[in-house]
Amino acid sequence: MRKITIIGAGGKMGMRISRNLMNEAYDVSYIEISESGKERLNTLGIICTTSELDIVDTDVVILAIPDVAIESASPGIVQKMKTGSLLITLDPAAPFAGKLFRRPDIAYFLAHPSHPSIFNWEPTLEAQMDYFGGTLAKQTMVCALMEGDESDYQLGVEIATKMYAPISVVHRITVEQMAILEPGLVETLSSTCIYVIRKGLDEVIRKGVPADAARDFLLGHIHIQLAVLFDQIPGAVFSDAANKAIARGIDEIFKPDWKKVLEIENVKEQIMAIT
Repeated sequence: MRKITIIGAGGKMGMRISRNLMNEAYDVSYIEISESGKERLNTLGIICTTSELDIVDTDVVILAIPDVAIESASPGIVQKMKTGSLLITLDPAAPFAGKLFRRPDIAYFLAHPSHPSIFNWEPTLEAQMDYFGGTLAKQTMVCALMEGDESDYQLGVEIATKMYAPISVVHRITVEQMAILEPGLVETLSSTCIYVIRKGLDEVIRKGVPADAARDFLLGHIHIQLAVLFDQIPGAVFSDAANKAIARGIDEIFKPDWKKVLEIENVKEQIMAIT
């Protein structure tokens, strides 16, 4: 039975991972230093420890701590790990920024969930409302082997699939590609655009459009717009009028060089700001 140690087991992601791994066929240790985190783990019936001595003989360490803490915390953790063990991180930011302590005699694996697609079909309302994933709704995940051999990758996939279950597809990409996806594509670009759309809704409500009417009209249009743009309706295209509005909107809202946020040097700047 493999021994796994979760660092930050009572945090936001740590709780999800702890819940999903607690009944799997692993010998799991849960490390948490905050009192609130310990209390959350207690709700799962998990007794955690604050001792990093559990790391010494573990096969796999899962680093479920915030990006900003990895630079200061990872040396003390990684130096205790045994030769041949595997470190799993949940986000590419700190590893890509060089803020994760490195040793040549252990393996490094990164895994991040995609979260359930808006085009998922789920059999129950409860599953349909699992927006984050890792509970009922199926999702995909992206993975990268930073250092190690193929057996390390396969072990990482085995554990990450259970961490984020239910997983439908595993996408193997590089660490750099993971960084382009997050923060570049889904946070700096996508979250910003969606945030501006929400602020636009607030603005038309301020101008006097009834709130329920504005919200229903917007969300319905977003649904069909996404279905058309992401090829969910074979052969469907926007109308000529909609295309003209899009061209005008791009000119008025976006800078001509907006795609620079996806260039790797710009992504590095984004990550340095995050970490």
